[in-house]
Amino acid sequence: MATGTLHIDLNALVENWQALDRQSATETGAVVKADGYGLGAGRVAKALAGAGVRTFFVAAAEEAAALRATLGPDPVIYVLSGHMDGDSQTLSDLGAVPMLNSPEQVARHHAHLPDHPFGLQLDTGMNRLGIETYDWSPEMSQDASLVMSHLACADEPDHQGNKDQLKAFLDMTAGLLAPRSLAATGGILLGPEYHFDMTRPGIGIYGGLPFEGAQSVARLDLPVIQTRRVDAGQAVGYSHAYIADAPRVIATVTGGYADGLIRSMSGTASLYAGDTACPLVGRVSMDLLTVDVTHLDEVPDHLTILGPQQSVDQLADAAGTIGYEILTSLGHRYKRVYA
Repeated sequence: MATGTLHIDLNALVENWQALDRQSATETGAVVKADGYGLGAGRVAKALAGAGVRTFFVAAAEEAAALRATLGPDPVIYVLSGHMDGDSQTLSDLGAVPMLNSPEQVARHHAHLPDHPFGLQLDTGMNRLGIETYDWSPEMSQDASLVMSHLACADEPDHQGNKDQLKAFLDMTAGLLAPRSLAATGGILLGPEYHFDMTRPGIGIYGGLPFEGAQSVARLDLPVIQTRRVDAGQAVGYSHAYIADAPRVIATVTGGYADGLIRSMSGTASLYAGDTACPLVGRVSMDLLTVDVTHLDEVPDHLTILGPQQSVDQLADAAGTIGYEILTSLGHRYKRVYA
């Protein structure tokens, strides 16, 4: 087979959610936006629903469609982008609940879907989505099923922004009867004062930081297509970005930036033969990687770029990015195996 195999461990994913749920002082939902962080929203959500998740979060109304088809009518699906122009029929048909982000969205929702449930998102200092303090009125929360905000610095526990946003959220929601939510994965780890009535973990479910206790969920094995000997002074790959300083054995491996293995990991990342690291040399191209396997006694039929030996965050560090980008960039050419 000439394409990589992406192994997705649903048991590990469920155990990650359960571990975060045990740390939560309240109901624990799950964020499955961006196609379940690149791992398949339908399969991910079905596994989580089987473990007891009853509330899911997606980014857009379009993402809710596949989720509803998989989960049936019972689970609550919140749409974080809110009620966009043209969303009314979709929200109504799916029974999805928009998190309204502005006075304009509040007006649109009440005009087009007056009897449809809704939530509210408040801006407490991130300046991205949410109703601003000067536009906010507690009366807006009448009949809201959830009032939430989002922490900007939760992956940095000592950052003053966390306390500032907590105070702002407490001030804006004082006396509200509607359920409240502030914590995603990082917020759960900050402690119970951030948990309120619902937590909504995302990246931690999928094996990423800041949940250091997370189990690895994704393993990506890439087939070796060809090996060759390269003499000292010979170049490998585009622009001759790598020149061998001694005789080398180079494995050409299927996978490249078309598959989400971004160019910035060129010359910095490693692949693994079992527990043995093999440096990626030369540039990442669209479909191929070149890897130094000189030190191996025998070249295997595949090398592993994600797995127990190298987490999504470790690979992200090598690429100068974050684990979220690695996961959500994983391409559709891989054979996906769920276990």
